[in-house]
Amino acid sequence: MTDKNTQAQDLQDHAAYRRVFTPGKLSFGFIMPLEAYPDSPFPTLQDHTRLARMADEAGFAALWMRDVPFYDPQFGDTGQMLDPMVYLGYLAAHTSRITLGTAGIVLPLRDPIIVAKQAASVDQLTGGRLLLGLSTGDRPVEYPAFGADFENRAERFQEAISLIRTVTEETFPRAETRHYGKLEGKLDLIPKPRAKRLPLVVVGRARQDLDWIARNTDGWIGHMSDFSRMDELLDRWRAGAQGQGFKPYGYGSFFELDANPAAPLRYLGNRFTMGRKALIDLWTLQQEQGVNHVALNLKPSRRPVEEVMQELAEFVLPQFHNQ
Repeated sequence: MTDKNTQAQDLQDHAAYRRVFTPGKLSFGFIMPLEAYPDSPFPTLQDHTRLARMADEAGFAALWMRDVPFYDPQFGDTGQMLDPMVYLGYLAAHTSRITLGTAGIVLPLRDPIIVAKQAASVDQLTGGRLLLGLSTGDRPVEYPAFGADFENRAERFQEAISLIRTVTEETFPRAETRHYGKLEGKLDLIPKPRAKRLPLVVVGRARQDLDWIARNTDGWIGHMSDFSRMDELLDRWRAGAQGQGFKPYGYGSFFELDANPAAPLRYLGNRFTMGRKALIDLWTLQQEQGVNHVALNLKPSRRPVEEVMQELAEFVLPQFHNQ
């Protein structure tokens, strides 16, 4: 077994991981679909291929695919609607550099060996551009449909991550699990990832302690709606990650870019909005605080997404790419 610092160095040699997570740097991506649909749970997916290429060519770091198997009217948001693994393969054929991530696969609803097989396949087909984000989901109503136990999802999440690591990193592995299968060293999962291992990140908390996330995965993407808590949150994350090598933190949020460049920060329900000048100041501060990635969900935008992306690419990205 390699030590934690060696594992962290392995991932700093991983192009997709490094594009999103670099010590002391802040990168930016989008949660798919690249579309504003504030008044509907259903996106149209019009121009999503062209806009994905635009994000790639403009230098954004990542496109993130959510895992939403059902439409739940009580929740009211279907994400990009498409299966995330299928969508990853499609976008891989229409982009060239941008990292492709899941945010996140609802692991307790899926067989972890199948997830590992899918992820390694996508990793191979994308030339190593995959970041595998994993979660426990936030829709209890989905669990009965899969015949899955909602109450033990945290325990199964931990066991599933361990199993994904085992079958993608070891040859003819042995493993005995409580909730999944048994491997006796007679089978080997193929293909293996292109690099030494798949980067795994937790999306949300997945009902885990931060120290467990830091010890067992390669980073954390949380949900942030109150930036005044950032220092406290990062202090807790660093405490859990102490001695584990580089463990990045990022957050995802619904976002609306104000057409007035000087507009200040405002919180509107579960999203934040501001003009680009205040946004540059905010992200400069967050980079100094130690945030490594921001994933923007443009669903609530009242402006055309292409216009928002162009403004961010022209005025905001250069402030961070040139540092």
